[in-house]
Amino acid sequence: MARLSDDEARKRLSALRGWEIDGDRLRKRYTLESFPAAIAFVRRVAELAEAADHHPDILIEYKNVTLTLTTHDSGGLTARDFSLAARIDA
Repeated sequence: MARLSDDEARKRLSALRGWEIDGDRLRKRYTLESFPAAIAFVRRVAELAEAADHHPDILIEYKNVTLTLTTHDSGGLTARDFSLAARIDA
C-alpha cells in the first residue's frame, strides 16, 4: 500500500476525533473507567485489528490505553492506518 503524503495524512486526520500524527505514526490515548474496562477495550481493538490484518502497537497503563498505528512495510502512514482508526472509534 502506498504511503500517504503529509498533506493527505493531515486531510484524513481531520475526519478522526482525538487522533494525532506523531512523525510517521497515528496515535490516540483512551482513558477508560477501570483496568478491566481497558482490557475489554483492547480485546475489541484486537478483534478489529485481526479482521483488518493490521495491528497497532498497544500500551496499557492501568486504565489508559494508547494505540499507535503505522504501516511498517510502507515506511509510514497509509490508508490502512486511518481506516482502522475510524473502525476503532465507530
